[in-house]
Amino acid sequence: MNTMTLWNITAWEFAALAAAALLVGFSKTAVSGANTVSLAIFAAVLPARASTGVLLPILIVGDVLAVLTYRRHAHWPTLWKLFPAVAAGVVVGTVFLVWADDAMVRTSIGAILLFMAGVTVWRRRKAEAEAGGAETDEEPDSVATRTGRIKARSYGVMGGFTTMVANAGGPVMSMYLLSAGFRKLGFLGTSAFFFLIVNVSKVPFSVGLGLIDGHSLLLDAALAAFVLPGALIGKWAVDRINQRLFERLVIAATILGGLQLLLR
Repeated sequence: MNTMTLWNITAWEFAALAAAALLVGFSKTAVSGANTVSLAIFAAVLPARASTGVLLPILIVGDVLAVLTYRRHAHWPTLWKLFPAVAAGVVVGTVFLVWADDAMVRTSIGAILLFMAGVTVWRRRKAEAEAGGAETDEEPDSVATRTGRIKARSYGVMGGFTTMVANAGGPVMSMYLLSAGFRKLGFLGTSAFFFLIVNVSKVPFSVGLGLIDGHSLLLDAALAAFVLPGALIGKWAVDRINQRLFERLVIAATILGGLQLLLR
């Protein structure tokens, strides 16, 4: 019995899932947050809760490719400060999934994404105005400061929550890394390691909730091959995107993801 029969999906639906898998690869090596479109496609083709279990291994494949591409650019002090808060968010998200319905999940995450996108845009415009509009090569906000710790913890909890309940942590962490002042390669390297570790840690929770099983892994095996060309396209594109455009694309992808969750 083939994968398409197991899930009762048509050839056109499989093609849509393959395109979404390709977009996952692109988002992991180019514009983080763009995979919210993939999330929407998976949720439209497959049952909403089951779609998160199918998508998770695809995301992990993309994370591995991103780590191989940008591993030298990760900012580990930021990662170590984020992980405890993210773990707390994953636990909260797991509990939330036990009783929340699909509509509540979509509304909660959509509102969070739009709120943080608005805050990030406001903060960046304020910083640019104070700096006279000039771009700088500053290091990211220090996580050793009280403000940096508070920011890391708050975004970490929200990132862990959203990534557990809907694989939608990408936009949340994108907003954190932009607000912390990460440049393009540091942004991609730090997020690559962050999501590889977080997504792998989510696997036992997803298995326990019945979101990952033999059927979902068969479909993943068929879709994983489409992640690599997406990652290669992303690596080619990111070298041709300047910092300002990169930031605008990340914010636009976050707003799009939030809107599609709220309006579905």
